[in-house]
Amino acid sequence: MTSRPKKPEARPAPRLYLMTPPLTRADEFSVALGLALEAGDIAAVLLRLGQADERELINCIKAIATVVQKAGAALVIAEHADLAARGGADGAHLTGADAFAAAAPSLKPDRIAGAGGLVSRHDAMAVAEKGADYVMFGEPDDGERPSLAAIEERVAWWAEVFEVPCVAYAASLSEIVPLVAAGADFIAVDYIWNDSRGPAAALVSLQADLRLPEAAI
Repeated sequence: MTSRPKKPEARPAPRLYLMTPPLTRADEFSVALGLALEAGDIAAVLLRLGQADERELINCIKAIATVVQKAGAALVIAEHADLAARGGADGAHLTGADAFAAAAPSLKPDRIAGAGGLVSRHDAMAVAEKGADYVMFGEPDDGERPSLAAIEERVAWWAEVFEVPCVAYAASLSEIVPLVAAGADFIAVDYIWNDSRGPAAALVSLQADLRLPEAAI
């Protein structure tokens, strides 16, 4: 009897990675965030912090952490690795290979160390070798970002070669399907906060776009 090739395991549909606007206080945003967390399968929230003194920022992190972690998601702080533990966050997201190399040792192994702002394949491989828990492609850098085609290419390359999870940033609803098809493990979004229907309704409407193409199932 001839043996049949083993059928590859089905790839799970990507989960969502929410990115907040820059915040210095939780206040009313906590309410909108809580509703958003109830509306979709959210794996993590990236908290972007604005300009404020250290005590205000720590208080903001603590308030947002309570909402996020209660919903079963992880809270990751943009850049401020030194405040992650003090605010009760689950980790930090560092921009650039150099920033990651400098801050990751203070986070690992107890907290998440994510990496973005990776301008080259070499940078992406370098942070993976240094223990990045995920890499992110496609997020804006000073208001600019690569073309969608370039982001798809980078995500597809990473998904084919590496086991470290990949987060792909979608600037709009129309970008989600191609990034899912490219092989992203997580889809990062922040456009939902500006949706006229509200962030929770925007999240509900994008759920179907997270389904994998039939060829990937």
